[in-house]
Amino acid sequence: MISRISTHRFVICIRNDDYPASLERRKIYEALDDPEAEKYHQLRVIDESGEDYLYPAEYFVLIDLPDAAQRALVKAP
Repeated sequence: MISRISTHRFVICIRNDDYPASLERRKIYEALDDPEAEKYHQLRVIDESGEDYLYPAEYFVLIDLPDAAQRALVKAP
């Protein structure tokens, strides 16, 4: 049985129309749980600044990564 790291969600950016300095298309970002923001079709993402901000959810696609990839991304500076 393969265990999944459930505390981290990752998304890939597919649009950055209004945020070219903060988001790179085709880049993987960590998304944080924010049920209130999701009600308004927003996603809380740790962006290029290293801080978390809200962005339109349609700018991202949720991806499922293997545990080893998740660990590598979480440990990355």
